[in-house]
Amino acid sequence: MDLLLLDLVIVLAAARLFGALARRLGQPPVIGEIVAGILLGPTLLGPLIGDQLFGPEMRPPLQALANVGLVLFMFVVGLELDQKLVRGKGRIAVTVALGSTVVPFVLGCVLALAIAGEHVGGGRTLPFVLFMGAAMAATAFPVLARILTDRGMQRITLGGLALASAAVIDVLAWTVLAVVVGIAGAGEAEGQWKVLLALPYALVMFLVVKPLLARLVPAYEKAGRLTPGLLSLVLIGLIGSAWATEWMHVHFIFGAFVFGAVMPREGAERLNHEILERLEQLAVLLLLPMFFVVAGLNVNLRELDLSSLGTLAAILAVAIGGKLLGSYAAARTQRLPGRQSWTLAALLNTRGLTEIVILTVGLQKGVLDDELYSLMVVMALVTTAMTGPLVRRLYPDRRVARDIADAERAALGVTAAHRVLVIVPEPPAEQAPLVGLATTLALSAHPASQSSSAHPASSSEVVLGHLLPYPAGRLEVGSGLSSELAELAETLHELETLAATVRERGSESRVVSRFSADVAGELPGLASGARPDLLVLPAGVPGYADVRDGATCRVVTVAMPVPPPVPGSASVPETPSVSSSVFGQAGPGSEPGPVAVHHGSGGDAAAHVALTLATLWNRPLVVTGGSRASALARRLAGLGVEATSGPVPGGALVVAADTANAPEGAHLLVRAEQDPDPVDWTEAVSALRAPLPHS
Repeated sequence: MDLLLLDLVIVLAAARLFGALARRLGQPPVIGEIVAGILLGPTLLGPLIGDQLFGPEMRPPLQALANVGLVLFMFVVGLELDQKLVRGKGRIAVTVALGSTVVPFVLGCVLALAIAGEHVGGGRTLPFVLFMGAAMAATAFPVLARILTDRGMQRITLGGLALASAAVIDVLAWTVLAVVVGIAGAGEAEGQWKVLLALPYALVMFLVVKPLLARLVPAYEKAGRLTPGLLSLVLIGLIGSAWATEWMHVHFIFGAFVFGAVMPREGAERLNHEILERLEQLAVLLLLPMFFVVAGLNVNLRELDLSSLGTLAAILAVAIGGKLLGSYAAARTQRLPGRQSWTLAALLNTRGLTEIVILTVGLQKGVLDDELYSLMVVMALVTTAMTGPLVRRLYPDRRVARDIADAERAALGVTAAHRVLVIVPEPPAEQAPLVGLATTLALSAHPASQSSSAHPASSSEVVLGHLLPYPAGRLEVGSGLSSELAELAETLHELETLAATVRERGSESRVVSRFSADVAGELPGLASGARPDLLVLPAGVPGYADVRDGATCRVVTVAMPVPPPVPGSASVPETPSVSSSVFGQAGPGSEPGPVAVHHGSGGDAAAHVALTLATLWNRPLVVTGGSRASALARRLAGLGVEATSGPVPGGALVVAADTANAPEGAHLLVRAEQDPDPVDWTEAVSALRAPLPHS
């Protein structure tokens, strides 16, 4: 007894220490707890010290305590599982979950067939193959939820989709594991018929036990708190359910999980919160860390040789490659953008806790030998540890913050989500082409919703930003102030006239204008305060460099006079000011040229702007550059765009990426937003062909 108590002290202290260290390194605590078990086992301490502290006679009582913790934890997982996740995300979640399960499952089965001769006897090949497939397909729902919560990603669509997909994967993985355990136990004298009781057990739990548990809610409301009697009933039902599945040779974790899943949900929020509050402290702080440490004690990396390293490399390749490729391919079939698809795949590659539970079941049922168990635990550690850094690289904090802001605006009912800020220089009356350019880009963002009468609020907004410099000298109330106020009123009138042309074309518009003693110094603050999705400004405005460098959104710079668009096109109002301004040098009646874009190493942003203007202004598009330019021209031509590759023709409106090596003679310089997604050209062309409103 004294040795058991000493072991408990060592295990709990090591679990807390290494769990805290893992958290400091940005990893889930489960990583540290498993590493603690590995270090306490024969890998580091060796047979001399390790067997003295954690010898064969100590493993059964430690394992028993760990299993009790696992029962409580699986009940908590079932209770916390939001069954609305799958219904909320629908087809995409199910498709991604199937891809994330089927591909690694098949690859895992193929790998298992290749190594079965070294690790199992001929009579256990089938359960071994199915078990390896299930182990490769698993995703750790609780660890994934923790990773998403730590970064706030559960508040954005991508995080919700990851949780919904992981919930479906969990159901599929546990189902396969139940089949494997049933097959593995079928050789026992009692197991052949008891496994058949699994289906009636599930029906009883959902059709009989679930309605009975619903009676806990009025009893809890009558008592006003979670009484010892009510908690005792829950624990009796939980342990009884776990015993039933273990007796049926379907493992006790299924009974614990199912009992949590059938607990009442509607009107039981406070009841479930109090149950979780009582059980989570015991399970998570005391017993569950012991489970992971005991799992680590069973790992002996000293026995691995060079052939084991080859098997480990194959396991890692199948586990990581199968998860990433299967999840990514399934997400892309649902037209999820590339960055989001890779991020979702990286999230679903998290195994951690769920994987360790599955591996422990395999070891206990004799499906895995000690060597393969150790290798699979290493795989679980690697795939879990790589998730956080990989997701942070694929989906940086800035991108998460932007998505959270969009979600908050949508929750508040703000439909003008795509905001274009145009910096209007002096004199405002002559800036109609600049504002027209900004309006065209604003309307192109969500053209379909613009044409729908079901959405009376605009999904785009053009903000006209203008700072009027103070006149030289001191302003006095008695002398001169009235003329300055008159000047401001005239400026506001000119800006409101421009805003009216924007509204006529179907976008919302507002004016931000005021006096400024330091236009160059205040413009960057105005630009950042507007939080635009696109910034349009002339290169010559005061403080241009600071405004441009401080922007995190896409920036379109008017670098030199722009040839006028086609008169009478649907996206340009037919007003004289469009073709007679400092930005348009072509005379009345002259034929405007094509839109040309330098497409190279600057990304897709410049080409996307050029495609937008060419399509909406009814001009041909010329893509110039190297092989990438020719490939893009062919792709756009295949989508029905009037696009060719070649040198810049005379009279063209020239668009280029805003980089250090931007070509001379470009009219528009485009700098991509921070962390941009590659442009889906098929989707971009389709969106631009949707009808745009015009007066």
